[in-house]
Amino acid sequence: MTIMNRSIKLAILSALVAFATLPALAQDRIATIDLRKVFDGYWKTKQANAALKERGDEMEKELKGLVADFETAKGEYQSLLESANDQVVSITEREKRKKKAEDKLKQLREDEQTIQQFQRQARTTIEEQQRRMRDNILVEVKATITSKAKAGNFTLVVDTAAETPNRTPVILYTSDPDDLTDAVLGQLNATAPPEVNLQESTEGSN
Repeated sequence: MTIMNRSIKLAILSALVAFATLPALAQDRIATIDLRKVFDGYWKTKQANAALKERGDEMEKELKGLVADFETAKGEYQSLLESANDQVVSITEREKRKKKAEDKLKQLREDEQTIQQFQRQARTTIEEQQRRMRDNILVEVKATITSKAKAGNFTLVVDTAAETPNRTPVILYTSDPDDLTDAVLGQLNATAPPEVNLQESTEGSN
């Protein structure tokens, strides 16, 4: 489970493309950056993805427990139903067993609703956590890009990894004379804890 949202990148790119049409830009400096590589290679993204996976695994384990209890209850209901139809016992006893079977069926329906509600809530929780982590990381990434751009006197930084709505590249050619990708990623990862495997993170972004 990853937390990069393509729509966020497209929104940023749209603003950049619109800005690029200004006539005054002809005299200004333009830099490029692979935002996908920076985002995926940032140690906090790796950390956030690990946290999301852990939370997802916990919820999946809990869901499996609920489903297992439901299957057990369903088996008990079938046994009660068969027992209620046993012609060997008295009518009174069959009625008692039938009442137990009806109660068990009511419990099954409630359990089924509980499972469905848990699934909906789990999906919402993960999506909200994913969005929150993504937004926080993008704020840091954008701040670092802005800092590098100002230091290099760049007016515009274009994302070379951005795509159009039909998933074709927006930047078809660039000589990349001033690419900020490694510089930005290096600055972001300068504070990475020792336990974070940056090499693995970088390979995963390619």
